Amino acid sequence: MKKKRKQKWIKPRHTLVRNLLFPFIKLLCKMKYHIKVNKFKDKRQFLIVSNHQTPFDQFFVSLSFKKHIYYVTNDDLFSNGFVSWLIDFLVKPIPIKKGTSDVKAVLDCKRVVKEGGSIAIFPEGNRTYSGKTEYIKETIAPFARSLKLPIAIYHIHGGYGVHPRWSDKTRKGKMSSGVSEIIEYESYKDLSDKELYDLICNKLYVNESRIDNKYYSKNSAEYLERAMYFCPKCSFGKWESHGDKITCLGCGTTVKYLPTKELVGVNCDFPYSFISEWYDAQCSFIRSLDLTPYYDTPLFEDNVNLSEVIPCKKKIPLGENVTLRAYADRYELALKDMCEVVPFSSVTAAVVLGRNKLNYYSNKRIFQVKGNVRFNAVKYLNIYYHSVNVAKGDTENGTLGL
Repeated sequence: MKKKRKQKWIKPRHTLVRNLLFPFIKLLCKMKYHIKVNKFKDKRQFLIVSNHQTPFDQFFVSLSFKKHIYYVTNDDLFSNGFVSWLIDFLVKPIPIKKGTSDVKAVLDCKRVVKEGGSIAIFPEGNRTYSGKTEYIKETIAPFARSLKLPIAIYHIHGGYGVHPRWSDKTRKGKMSSGVSEIIEYESYKDLSDKELYDLICNKLYVNESRIDNKYYSKNSAEYLERAMYFCPKCSFGKWESHGDKITCLGCGTTVKYLPTKELVGVNCDFPYSFISEWYDAQCSFIRSLDLTPYYDTPLFEDNVNLSEVIPCKKKIPLGENVTLRAYADRYELALKDMCEVVPFSSVTAAVVLGRNKLNYYSNKRIFQVKGNVRFNAVKYLNIYYHSVNVAKGDTENGTLGL
């Protein structure tokens, strides 16, 4: 009996779709982001690594290159029924389980490379909440080496000013993107994994917590509470934003977000000039937090909707208006008279998706938590990883999930 031949990943329709959509994508990017995308003329295969600032970053990258690019993307994209099927059919991205080491995704990338395609990845795995390049997993080094391709370092500038991750709206301002450097395979093949990892991190790093341009919006601070939960006066703050200001409901501290991306205290001397400084202070606060009082008392509590994600298929609603609580060693999900306890020891990974959704992987299943428009998923992610780091004895250097 003849063995069934494996279908090719790369199809002629992928290039056809790319060429047909190119003018519309270019127009949409210019209208929405006013971005200057620099063209790249080298037609070789590449591993493209890019920093991650906006939901449109993959389109910016595609506009720079002449050939269709195969993106490594979160498998949550493939759990939306017909829409997911259509995206897969038209452009065939490479699914990866976010927050985990996905062997199948690596094999799929090698398959695309063998067939002559270029790969693009956002190694942070997250759009930045702070304006600085987020944590990059060490696995990027062996992954890059395994493909044996030249590495194109792609930089996006201005995206955090125009469209911060925590905001629903874009602002008026300038953006640019393009390839900034090529790292040839011959120049990195003999480097150690640590050396290659440091090289990629250093080349990719962008910090937009500085005055570069002005970004105008009447609602510039709106939904900043999706990212920030630490208050320098009362520790765990309950923040709420309106217009260009955000206020801690606990102590009344009010901060204004300026067009320059600066922060200014309205009724206080706020100690942080930029969100990145505030964000770093929040991370330091969590890393030093004593968890002892929170085994019986919840740190956080929110009403959310709960779903189970069936990878590459669909999402199954499990409950609405579920009370989510975070303790020192577990999540609890309560609905009416029922309470589901999720020990952190059973959770293999947790990730924040989009602006403020939380996915956690427990007992080989994936669950998604989605709150209201002001829901802060970052705090639930941070406390899980802090608990894991405490158990490992690594509270200084361990990742907090972003």
